[in-house]
Amino acid sequence: MNLGLTIANLRKAKSFKQGSLAEMCDITQAYLSQIESNKKEPNLAILKIISEKLDVPLPVIFFLSIDKDDVPDKKKASFDMLQPMVKAFVKEVYDTVS
Repeated sequence: MNLGLTIANLRKAKSFKQGSLAEMCDITQAYLSQIESNKKEPNLAILKIISEKLDVPLPVIFFLSIDKDDVPDKKKASFDMLQPMVKAFVKEVYDTVS
């Protein structure tokens, strides 16, 4: 799961600078940087705030964070087929790039 990269991509898609999003979330830029580089794992309360400020539901962020390595081998073909369609749908609905 690559939660940090997903948050960074969503932030950039919204044209937020890292410092701006951190300020909106009442966290430090350093902490947000560590989240985005997967060095720190934020708690659920921080993730909810980030998702609200990015205007993307938290379950969508979790879905976008799923890597192929997170999927059981017998489901990888289905994941490969569905993931691009779901990401395109999310991009259209939430005006994001991921």
